[in-house]
Amino acid sequence: MIESDDDGLTLGRPQTSTRDHETLRAELEGWLASQLPADAAPQIVQFEIPSSNGLSSETILLDLESGRGGERSTERLVARLAPPETAVPVFPVYDLDRQARVMRLVAAHTSVPVPRVRWSEPDPGPLGSPFFVMDRVDGLVPPDLLPYNFGSWLTQGDPVEQRRLQDTTVGVLAELHGIADATSVFSFLELGPGPALGAHVADQREYYTWVSDGVRIPLLEDCFDWLDAHWPERESPTTFSWGDSRIGNILYRDFQPVAVLDWEMAALGPPELDLGWLIFMHHFFEGVAAQFSLPGMPDFLRADDVATTYESLTGHAARDLDFYMLYAALRHGIIMSRIQRRAIHFGEATMPDDPNDLIAHRATIETMLAAAP
Repeated sequence: MIESDDDGLTLGRPQTSTRDHETLRAELEGWLASQLPADAAPQIVQFEIPSSNGLSSETILLDLESGRGGERSTERLVARLAPPETAVPVFPVYDLDRQARVMRLVAAHTSVPVPRVRWSEPDPGPLGSPFFVMDRVDGLVPPDLLPYNFGSWLTQGDPVEQRRLQDTTVGVLAELHGIADATSVFSFLELGPGPALGAHVADQREYYTWVSDGVRIPLLEDCFDWLDAHWPERESPTTFSWGDSRIGNILYRDFQPVAVLDWEMAALGPPELDLGWLIFMHHFFEGVAAQFSLPGMPDFLRADDVATTYESLTGHAARDLDFYMLYAALRHGIIMSRIQRRAIHFGEATMPDDPNDLIAHRATIETMLAAAP
């Protein structure tokens, strides 16, 4: 959470875990011993819970020392865990094994840089929830807290470097959307019968109902009504959709992607789902920067630039981006309202009188809705 006070900006991170880290470390070390040869004697020599990004599943950075034939070596790994119910999860279902499957298929069908998945454990028994373990990749992530456009390694880059990051990120989307026969390769991601966009929006309606838990949020319902009234006349072809297609989910080196992360929102849908999310998420952070009178990055990830680059790479002219950007704002609004409800649960916030205030960026959505054609 980002707040302001008389001294300027303050940074607060909502609680995301109720696990005891030392217990978790011992349990994970024991499970790894069961996966490795009998003489491996694995030991976690470094164990860290990062605090910069991610408010959904739990991430653990670990250095694992093990041996074979008398020789010992150290591997740098990352574990992703589904959150326990006591952590008030952001999503109703966390299928970590499905995420691992998605990552393996993306690696098999594209050159998109995806960390190698080492193990996937769907049984919640060993750690209390399902998890997978992947190789750790070195790189820089555009931070969420404080946002990258407040001042970061990205803002310190020159215009050529920033444009390289933008264009290579769009290139990731282009390659993902170009996976042949995606509806068969990723058939397990189908959200329902009929056109993919309709199934995707219907799934979000169900998610909103779960998140709202009887407390209706009028602004989000207004967005759903707008979508219904402005439905695209012609839906783009169905592709594999990364889902959480934002730069904060990519590790970069030399302003180019070296690892694409966070696949829990993967689905089937038109390519504009990812394009709209990519553009909107930067627009969201620009709104936060404006709130604190910061210059932000107004020339970065502009909708027309993204669409032009995408068309040059794929031959597909993005359609109805206003629709998909508002849909992205709605989807993000549902997520943020859930995160705020979690903060209320843990005593970090109080329930507002106006349910719309559960959405930290309600003003951004209101402005978009008012300006929408």
